[in-house]
Amino acid sequence: MMFSDRRSAHRLSGVHLSGMVGRTAGALATVLLWCRVSLVVAGPPNVVLLLSDDLGWQDLGCYGGPVRTPTLDGLAADGMRFTDFYAGAAVCSPSRAALLTGRTNVRASIYSWINDHDQRCHLPRSEVTLAELLQAGGYATAHFGKWHLGMPTSAWPQKPTPADHGFDYWLATANNALPSHRNPENFLRNGERVGPMEGYACDLVVQDAVDWLQQRSDDRPFYLNVWFHEPHAPLAAPADLVAEYGAADDPAAIYSATIANTDRAIGRLLQALKSVGALDNTLIIYSSDNGSYRADRVGPLRGTKGSCYEGGIRVPGIFRWPQKIPAGTVTDEPAGLIDILPTVCGLTGLDAPSVRLDGTDLSDVLTGGKQRADRDQPLFWLLPLSGPAAAVREGRYGLVAFRKERLPRNWTALEAVRAEIRQLLQDKGIFASETRGSTLDRQLFEGFQDREAERLRGRFIRLNQFHEDWIPALKQMSLHHFELYDLQRDVSQMAPLEIQQPLMQARLTRRLQELMREVLAEAVDWSDQAAAARTTHADGLRVHRLQSEYRSRFDAFAYLNRLPLQAEDGESQSALAGRLLGRLANQEGRVLIKLPPGMKPDAYRGFRLALEIRHHSGAVSCFACHQLPDLSVTMAPTTAPTTAPTTDSGMRNRAFSLAQMRQLLRNETHKYDQVGDTEASRLLAFVRSLRSVANEPFRQLILQATVMDPTGD
Repeated sequence: MMFSDRRSAHRLSGVHLSGMVGRTAGALATVLLWCRVSLVVAGPPNVVLLLSDDLGWQDLGCYGGPVRTPTLDGLAADGMRFTDFYAGAAVCSPSRAALLTGRTNVRASIYSWINDHDQRCHLPRSEVTLAELLQAGGYATAHFGKWHLGMPTSAWPQKPTPADHGFDYWLATANNALPSHRNPENFLRNGERVGPMEGYACDLVVQDAVDWLQQRSDDRPFYLNVWFHEPHAPLAAPADLVAEYGAADDPAAIYSATIANTDRAIGRLLQALKSVGALDNTLIIYSSDNGSYRADRVGPLRGTKGSCYEGGIRVPGIFRWPQKIPAGTVTDEPAGLIDILPTVCGLTGLDAPSVRLDGTDLSDVLTGGKQRADRDQPLFWLLPLSGPAAAVREGRYGLVAFRKERLPRNWTALEAVRAEIRQLLQDKGIFASETRGSTLDRQLFEGFQDREAERLRGRFIRLNQFHEDWIPALKQMSLHHFELYDLQRDVSQMAPLEIQQPLMQARLTRRLQELMREVLAEAVDWSDQAAAARTTHADGLRVHRLQSEYRSRFDAFAYLNRLPLQAEDGESQSALAGRLLGRLANQEGRVLIKLPPGMKPDAYRGFRLALEIRHHSGAVSCFACHQLPDLSVTMAPTTAPTTAPTTDSGMRNRAFSLAQMRQLLRNETHKYDQVGDTEASRLLAFVRSLRSVANEPFRQLILQATVMDPTGD
């Protein structure tokens, strides 16, 4: 009996007491009745949602994988394991949005993974999340671990936090654990920076959840969202676990060890649930946000993370609740993260939100009432950057399709950065050690030890990421090249069936196109919101009031190109410079660099040179010393504080000749011997762009800006 059927239980109780007492059948019914009544008295279940990051379909022991995972294997043995379980999408943010809302990611306005520094995108406040439903239903709610659904930044401080989506308490990172899983430094607790933490991310996340469980003073049911960072790169794991799977520098061994370490951490969480008397009446769900980026961890499936082929979206799916879910059950019913919200509502007796859901309640499947879910639409995926870009699954059949139009990525720049990384590693003689028997393309996912290579990788990722000004074109996108597969017989998706099953292909093709048009029409166009914010003045041309007091051609340039000139909390000036370089590379690639009147391309090139120049002391970029946005001198090249005043020793409103600039660049402080006349001339043009102008001329600089051709043609 499900908790949503409590009134039926009371009706059964009345029938039993009036007509069955004293009979043999009545004795059995009495036993069953008391069992059912005891479930009702126990109250609705607690909910613990465990999510790994980039875990492959065939990583865990219970899925035939190479990693020893006794805790997770035990959860599967005590509950139900899905063989055909699916992520919400093939990458992080979209999948998490689908999980929390029960709506496909594009319907929830998440087109790809979120980079908070470069994008307005976030899970909209208007979306109703599972946490909000449970919170309104009397649950205590808490989130622990990776979030990746948008977090406030200085550029967009209005972005919601987990608290705005229904969590009473949260400890989270905006994206990955940095600098790696070991000793992460970027956790936030209820919006406040935690600072450096000692330990591995999975242990820290679980320990905070355990502390929360043990310190809570009320008897409300609870919902714990425990979203691990492992095994997403950058990787780190305890040496003893790495040694069980290979050499200390073997990426595959470290990857496996992060999963084994997570399994141990989950074991400690289960012990804590047991110690507070909650384990038996807790619904535990375990899965992954998408498939692995390692092709050797998706089993026979085709594709990896980022692909709408099975390897990118099929993941483990384990449900345990001893009071409801029969132990040791394995099902091949297709299901996924999209179904979690309606399923939890069904199992707890809460009403699902009155919005268009794409997921289905799996309660009857989980409790043994039915073998198949009653779906009113097929499982559906749309990830515009993916190849294939869309997929549906209905019963045993799966259909994938490709986007007809080519994305406006800067393919030339992407290949140039890839080649630059390769050449750098070869020139340093570290190509073999950095790729460690793998490939360069795989390391672009996993990361490099070399600092310069990692900086270039950041540029590659930003060039490759989703750009919100693509959205209007994507809303008009079309699909072609449809491939139909029988996923029971051909899990590797190697034998398309368009000839053998033309009617099935035609029907699923039509349904896929209908769903795609439907969700694209509902999704927020983030580029329109940005444009509206800039152009809502009475004269149709609004110039926002700058937070900065500075008014120069360079400030107009920074405003026009939405450049973040102030470091985030905990971010170094050199890291800010790297972030700015990545943004400029993106905009160059899309021919979107805007220059105000009077600011020549050489001034822009001088700014770029100042961002990337390396000092002989090791400091990266001029802005390690001349700090943005005021260009004051606050640090010496040795990183020791100077005694110079911070407001009068900058480069703003300074007059230099070219000869003076050459001399300055080669003095004892700078020693930029590698800077020639061309570079000195460009840096001088940049410095001259820092001269202040009055407010009204400054406004005209913005309104009369033009687009620069970065090729110089």
